[in-house]
Amino acid sequence: MGEQDNEQGDQTTERLREVGELPAPGEVQAPTVEALEAECDRLTRQNAELTDQLLRWRADLENLRKRVERERQEVQARAAMDAAASVLPALDGLERALAGDQNAASEFHAGVELIARQLRETLIKSGLEPIEALGQKFDPHLHEAVERVETTEHEDQTVVEQWQRGYRFRGRLLRPAMVKVAVRPESR
Repeated sequence: MGEQDNEQGDQTTERLREVGELPAPGEVQAPTVEALEAECDRLTRQNAELTDQLLRWRADLENLRKRVERERQEVQARAAMDAAASVLPALDGLERALAGDQNAASEFHAGVELIARQLRETLIKSGLEPIEALGQKFDPHLHEAVERVETTEHEDQTVVEQWQRGYRFRGRLLRPAMVKVAVRPESR
């Protein structure tokens, strides 16, 4: 530590000589108070600038750390959402097989029903939420109208049939429900 202090002191002395504030080594003259105050002011300004720069770098580093963490979480959420979306066609197929099998008492039907239930429960635990569509008011943010049917039996813009279930994943729309929507017949 002492060597470093001597080296800094030598550098300061050298700077003062360069600007004419200190005499050459052979001269006996001591530095002036004004010269020492000027050097002290310069070092104080330099210290303030370096401290400010350090604080800015720390803030930038903290902002970078937060952004990287946020992006990492978004990538994980997207990967989970993509995985759930890739499994939905299998779940749809199982549900169609159950709807089409008229012999509900068969062992095959019971097995398919069990597999579909287990798959559905696993996906729900991981964040999948089915969208209720049948009997609901048509919402273009949640439903995809595949067909419109004129009827007076149902309220206008009500979902009367669901062709494919829609899902949210952790609050985000994963797939809209494909639906048939009731509309009032036009008055002629």
